[in-house]
Amino acid sequence: MTFSTLHPRPGVGILFNPSLEGFINQSSKSLDYLAVIPDRAWIDHGVGSHHRFERLPLPAAHLEAVARELPIVLHSIGLSIGTAGDFDEEYVQNLIEWAERFNSPWISEHLSFSRLGHGHEVNAGVALPIPYDQEVLDLLVPRVRTITRALHCPFLLENSVYYFNYPDQTYSEEDFLNELVRLSGCEVLLDLHNLYTNATNHHFDALEYLNALDLNNVREIHVAGGVPMMGFHTDSHTGPVLEAVWQLLEKTVPRTPNLRGVTFEFHEASYRLLGEDGVHKQIERARSILSSHVPSSFSTSAG
Repeated sequence: MTFSTLHPRPGVGILFNPSLEGFINQSSKSLDYLAVIPDRAWIDHGVGSHHRFERLPLPAAHLEAVARELPIVLHSIGLSIGTAGDFDEEYVQNLIEWAERFNSPWISEHLSFSRLGHGHEVNAGVALPIPYDQEVLDLLVPRVRTITRALHCPFLLENSVYYFNYPDQTYSEEDFLNELVRLSGCEVLLDLHNLYTNATNHHFDALEYLNALDLNNVREIHVAGGVPMMGFHTDSHTGPVLEAVWQLLEKTVPRTPNLRGVTFEFHEASYRLLGEDGVHKQIERARSILSSHVPSSFSTSAG
């Protein structure tokens, strides 16, 4: 049975972190799906290694147990699709195998890079934004096409947080995403807290961004919290979703006819701050917004 059959309207999920194991065991019925970072369930021994991806038995077994109760959406962090040197096809193949293992309704990655290749691999340890120009678009389109054609489910790319602007970019982020979707066949994971962070730090109107982005391409939305630090708003995923982000969700949902899910994400260190009741409140708030604002024309055949 497909996710669309189970949930003909958009559902609500959370991004799994280790603090949530007990919550998931007790409260899976409050969720429509679970978003999972699959990289936490394997060891990557590096490009070219004989047995590159080593499955971690305990995390993998937990996912397999959860998958008997909930659809599993994969949200990977290790592809580094924007790395200029090499396209990591080994990683893509491993990701495809995991998506097939869990019959994932969709999978996603970040529109960013973390690895640098200059004769030897250097990992920045953080997702870095790509420049929005024609050269990078030309680099990405064949890579994304390769993924979308190999997968049995949609492939989404997430809009990035950036704390600086590259000079001489030829596209805005929203126009770049529109072109990438049009040329490659991928879809969009719209992270509204990322958008709020960028709009706050770079002094632009988030609603104008949403007006320019083709919201027909959005399959999943992320919501989260964050805090100011040293003059910036940070994408720290701490605590509950910010009220401004809930307001953006209310304005976005009616305009996303192909939306399949809204995912709450928070860092595991925030679980003590939120508590079980706090997590339930975020899930309930997202579900309330979906119930109130999903357009009546929503396609029940969206896969």
